[in-house]
Amino acid sequence: MRSPAPASDSRGRPHGGARRRLGRGLVLGVALLATGACTPMDDVMVAVFGRSMRNQVTYDPYEQPLLPADNSVPFAAANFPAERGDVNLGQPEVQEYLVPDFTQAQTANPQLDFWVENPVPADEASLARGQELYNCYCIVCPGPAGIGAEAYILEKWPALAVYNLAGETVQAYSDPYIYGMIRVGRGLMPQYGHQITHFDRWNIVNYVRQLQAAYTADQQAQAAADDLQPQGGPDRAGDRDGVED
Repeated sequence: MRSPAPASDSRGRPHGGARRRLGRGLVLGVALLATGACTPMDDVMVAVFGRSMRNQVTYDPYEQPLLPADNSVPFAAANFPAERGDVNLGQPEVQEYLVPDFTQAQTANPQLDFWVENPVPADEASLARGQELYNCYCIVCPGPAGIGAEAYILEKWPALAVYNLAGETVQAYSDPYIYGMIRVGRGLMPQYGHQITHFDRWNIVNYVRQLQAAYTADQQAQAAADDLQPQGGPDRAGDRDGVED
């Protein structure tokens, strides 16, 4: 009968097999401590570093958790650069232009006059910038052409099919009203005032007007084509040439 191998050598050190079993035990213990005993681990982290990721404040998407203090001067927020094309890099925001005083309650009246004119001409640079921002922030709901039936999330929000950003209803909205919608949101549309700067909102307005012009031109072309369509349909084309069937 063979006697069992000693668990340690002459110096008291564990043999290879024992060391492996000990290592596996340590790994298992650490895993259990990390997965089944998170609170003690958090307590250790708090004791060592003074804080833990388990207890922290969370915010919803688009939520602005902390408003600036009264009479404070914002630095580098970039929402109101001094001029079109400028980028704030730490300087105080100083503007010498009018900003539509728009509130969420005013979204119920698209015909409201804000006495503010669009300060950004619809030139090539503005339209290019507007398209870039539209494709980044807006395109998912009204679609690439501003037609609700082509919305990327139509399956989730079928009501978008009856809302055309390029259609006649929104064409009647003033430029400041569309600017205000971007700034404070409207209905299911979230606010983007903290993401899109003052002049970039006007760039998007200009690009929306371009989409509307393209939509109107397409509708007029389609109407003209329908007027040219013969009453008897395409199969009666021979009659127009004076050829009898």
